[in-house]
Amino acid sequence: MDMGEAPMTVAMVIEFSNLFQQYWGPAWYQTLQLAWGFAETLKPEDYVAVVAYDIRPEILTDFTTDKSKVREGLDRLKIAAFSEANLFDAITDTADRMSEIEGRKAIMLISSGIDTFSKITYDQTRKKLQESGVPIYGIGLMQTLRELIDARGGMGAIQRMDFLQADNMMRTFARKRAERLISRAFRANIPRSSGRSIRHCVISTC
Repeated sequence: MDMGEAPMTVAMVIEFSNLFQQYWGPAWYQTLQLAWGFAETLKPEDYVAVVAYDIRPEILTDFTTDKSKVREGLDRLKIAAFSEANLFDAITDTADRMSEIEGRKAIMLISSGIDTFSKITYDQTRKKLQESGVPIYGIGLMQTLRELIDARGGMGAIQRMDFLQADNMMRTFARKRAERLISRAFRANIPRSSGRSIRHCVISTC
């Protein structure tokens, strides 16, 4: 089998809360664009799960090769309910579930990087992710929007520091090479390229 066509197991872990993703807001639209863009790159043999998180992670679609079920899961991302975004709980819970899966596997994380009220700490999260052995490929939300707001003086010092800390955490959790690939694709506004970048990195175990 061509390595570029080899099947993989991916959990899409998607931040979806009222913290930033109000209905029809720019972060809401960007989240859906990225998630659907990646879903379009899936091969028939790929196993995919869709997990959305706010105050807690919710499995919208469990691991399946049935792409209609993946689409049904993504279609549930309509109106965010809570204003919490418990990132640490969501990614460690997903990584624990995937730790025993054999073969090529990864978590695709679409997130602002902000954690509001998780039960575990940042250090505990790093340790759990290292133990799980599941690579994470992260796409940071609102990057361009934040730059525009900040350039116009619309971001205070505390908020700026919160986002810088969130970016650093995303870089710590995610594979650096994949982050560069995905960042280039996203800045070019090509979500489908983001999906292909993740596929390439998982297949090549970069």
